[in-house]
Amino acid sequence: MKTEQEKNQTTAEINGKEQISGAEAILQCLIAEGVDTVFGYPGGAIMPIYDKLMDYEDKIRHILTRHEQGAAHAAQAYSMVTGRTGICFATSGPGATNLVTGIANAFLDSVPVVFITAQVVSGLIGTDAFQETDIIGVSMPVTKWNCQVKKTQEIPDAIAKAFYIAKSGRPGPVLIDITKDAQIEKLNFTYKKCDYIRSYNPHIPLHIKAIESAAIMINHAERPLILAGHGVLISGAEDELKAFAEKTGIPVAMTLLGLSGFPSDHRLFTGLLGMHGNYGPNLLTNEADLIIAVGMRFDDRVTGNLKKYAKKATIIHIEIDEAEINKNVIVDVEINNDAKEVLQYLLPLVRENSFEKWIREFRICDKTEYEKVIKPETKPEKGEIRMGEVVSRVSELTKGEAIIVTDVGQNQMYAARYYKFSHPNSLVTSGGMGTMGFGLPSGMGAKIGRPDKEVITFVGDGGFQMTIQELGTIMQYNVPVKIIVLDNNYLGMVRQWQDMFFNKRYASTSLLNPDFVMIAKAYNIPGRRVSKREDLKSSLEEMLAAEGPFLLDIAIEKEGNVFPMVEPGSSVSEVRLTY
Repeated sequence: MKTEQEKNQTTAEINGKEQISGAEAILQCLIAEGVDTVFGYPGGAIMPIYDKLMDYEDKIRHILTRHEQGAAHAAQAYSMVTGRTGICFATSGPGATNLVTGIANAFLDSVPVVFITAQVVSGLIGTDAFQETDIIGVSMPVTKWNCQVKKTQEIPDAIAKAFYIAKSGRPGPVLIDITKDAQIEKLNFTYKKCDYIRSYNPHIPLHIKAIESAAIMINHAERPLILAGHGVLISGAEDELKAFAEKTGIPVAMTLLGLSGFPSDHRLFTGLLGMHGNYGPNLLTNEADLIIAVGMRFDDRVTGNLKKYAKKATIIHIEIDEAEINKNVIVDVEINNDAKEVLQYLLPLVRENSFEKWIREFRICDKTEYEKVIKPETKPEKGEIRMGEVVSRVSELTKGEAIIVTDVGQNQMYAARYYKFSHPNSLVTSGGMGTMGFGLPSGMGAKIGRPDKEVITFVGDGGFQMTIQELGTIMQYNVPVKIIVLDNNYLGMVRQWQDMFFNKRYASTSLLNPDFVMIAKAYNIPGRRVSKREDLKSSLEEMLAAEGPFLLDIAIEKEGNVFPMVEPGSSVSEVRLTY
C-alpha cells in the first residue's frame, strides 16, 4: 500500500517525474479529470487496471455491478443527475459486448459516458484469441468517438480527447479500448486536458441573423407554442427557458427526456408531448401558427404522422446538432447553436406578451383530460390499484422533490405523466433506445451520484427481471434507493398493443412471477407486497421512511392501458382519450 505522502501526491507532481505503468496512467488521467466514481466489472484483460485501482481507493470509488450492462446504465444515470461525465470499465470480449446496450442507450439520449474496455495483448489482435472481440467495430455506430490504444504512451492523449469529445457539443458516449500490454508497460507520465481537436468544432458562433428573424416571428405570432426537449437540460438552459416563456407568455410543452426542464406546476406548462402525452399539447400542436423547438429532435413518438404534422405552423428549430435540423421535419428558421446561448441572446429581442385566449384552449383540454383520463386513473372509486394512482401518491408524498427513475413501458409513461417535477434533472429514463432493464441499475447510479436526494425507481415486473441481479450491488454498497415494482404479471405495454391492434391475442406477454419481496429479502433488502388500496399510502410512507434500500411490490390492475394515445400512423391531433 502507498504511504500517506504518496496517496496525497497530485497528478501535477507525478507529471514527467517518474515512470508509471499504463494502468496507473489511466487512473491518474481520470483523477486529473475530476473522476471519483467508476462503475465496472473486472476480467482477465483489464486486470492490471483493477490491480492498480487498489492503490487509489481513497481517490476513486469503484462500484462492482453484477453485470456490465448494469454498470453502463448506472454510469449514464450518474451522469444525468450530476452533470458530470460517467465512467465505466469492462474487460475484453463478452465484458465489452455486454456494454453495447448501455452504450447505445447513452448515445441515443446524448449522455456523456467514457467507456474504458480492455483488449488482448496487441500481438494477438486478429488471431481470434481467447475473449478477443472487435469492440471498436461493434461500438462504432453507437459511440460519438472510439479508438484502440496499443502503445502505453498514447494513453494520456486518448483519455484527454475522450473526455473532451464526450462532453462538448452534443454530448455522447465514447469508448477507449486498451490492450493488456499497453496497461503493463511503463511511460513517462504527463497529462494535459484537451480543449481543441483539429476539424472538430463543437462550439458554433451564434447565428445572429437567424435569431433576429426568429424574434420577429415570435413578436408577431398569435398562437405560438414552445416544444422543449433534453437539450434544454443538457445546456443548462432551464432558467433561460423559464424567463423566455414568462416574458413572451408562450405555453410550453416538453418531450419525455425534457421533463423536469420546466416546472410541472408552472402556469405556462401544458404537459408532455408524444404518443402517451397530454391531450392539450398533442391536439393543439396542429393549431399553432408558430412552433419554437428548443433542444429536441422531432422524434417519431412526438410527431406522429409527419405528413399531418404542424401544417399551420412556421417552425423555428434551436438545436446544437446540425444533423437533427431538417432531418424529420422541414423547418423555416434554422438556429444551429447551444440552447442556452440562443435563449440568452433572444430574450432582449422579444416583446412582453400574453396569449390568454390561446392558453385557455389548453386549459379546456386539461379539463377534458382530467375528467376522462386523469381522475379515473388517480382517484378510482373501486377495483384494483392503478399505476397512475401509485405515481400520483408518490408525487404528493415527496412534494415533487425526488429524483424519479423509470424502466421502460407502461411504468415509464405513468411516471412521466403523473409525477410533478420541481427541479431540473430529476427524471432519469431511457428515451431513444427504450431499454427494458434500465430502471434498477439506473436508480442505483442516480442515488450514488446524488446521495442527498430521495431516488425512487419505478419498474415493471418484466423489466425488473432483466437486471434483477443488481440487487446484489445495492446490497453490497447499501445504496438507499427505493424500488417500486408495478406488478401486473404482464409485459404491460406490449400487451396493450396486443389488446388494441391484435384482437387481444396476448402472445408471450403473460408473466408468472416469483415472490419479489422474498428475493429482496435474500439480498438483505426489506420489502413489502401491497394488493389492497387501503394499504397503499401506509406502505409508501414505510418505504420513504426506510433509511436504506426498500422494495415495494404493488399488485396493480392487470389489463390497464395508458391513455391518451396517438396510434401509430395517426396525426397528433387524432389523439385518443379512451379505448
